[in-house]
Amino acid sequence: MFGIIGIVFLNVCVFGSFIVGGGSLAPFIHAAPIEGWCILGSAIGGMLIGNSPDVVKAVFAGIGRTFKGSKYHKDDYLNTIFCVSKVMKTLKAEGAVALEAHIETPESSAIFSEYPKILADHALLHLITDTVRLMVVSQGTLSPMAVEEVMDSSIKSHHHDELKASDAIATLAGALPALGIVSCVMGVVKTMEQIDQPPAVLGGLVGAALVGTFIGVFLAYGFFEPFAKRLAQIIEDEACMYGVVKQIIIGTMHGHPMPLILEAARVCISHHNQPSFAEVFDGLRGK
Repeated sequence: MFGIIGIVFLNVCVFGSFIVGGGSLAPFIHAAPIEGWCILGSAIGGMLIGNSPDVVKAVFAGIGRTFKGSKYHKDDYLNTIFCVSKVMKTLKAEGAVALEAHIETPESSAIFSEYPKILADHALLHLITDTVRLMVVSQGTLSPMAVEEVMDSSIKSHHHDELKASDAIATLAGALPALGIVSCVMGVVKTMEQIDQPPAVLGGLVGAALVGTFIGVFLAYGFFEPFAKRLAQIIEDEACMYGVVKQIIIGTMHGHPMPLILEAARVCISHHNQPSFAEVFDGLRGK
């Protein structure tokens, strides 16, 4: 919703000020379809050349994510804390064997079935189950620091893959002004072919060419660069969830007191989604 408001405000400021200043939108309306075809088409073509199909899909999905915002909210963080805490509590109370069924078939697990959103989030679910599987098969001989290194590598790899879409959009934003110039040059070439036409005709052709430059710059700095920045913010925000899982698992392996473990997990969360100390403890007590 906030993104839509920004787009409306952006267009009102740019085109509204132009109209109020005595400008006419007729040249834009006339030239924009062809110029936009050239600029956006070449930009998309360049993106296809420079990225894998998965990244291209993530780019289009990522633009949608900029309007939706982070997929994690306060309740999701609380549920993850509760879920992972239950898993680690079961490990301590009943041993590794009791957890085997939960991690091998989480969809039929009494623990994970309470949290359908975690089950549907494959990256988050695998971070939990794959790490706990290491603990189960090792029969308690694993070093907490070794597990932490594995989790850090897994989180880093996932984060790097997530950021590829944001980087691709940022690259697209950087290319658009130059592609606008390409479109403008093509318009100038077209104008030069008709240099014998009267000034009114030549003025229209030059104006149409300049619309190409405008479109490239406008799309780059008004849309795609903000899209890239916003998507990166969302990805960074969502990365907090993986830190929550890591703190609970590693803290438990180190044998830290539960209040310290839970507080270490809680403070990993961004302030706008961070539950209070009481919400975490009261919620866990209620479970």
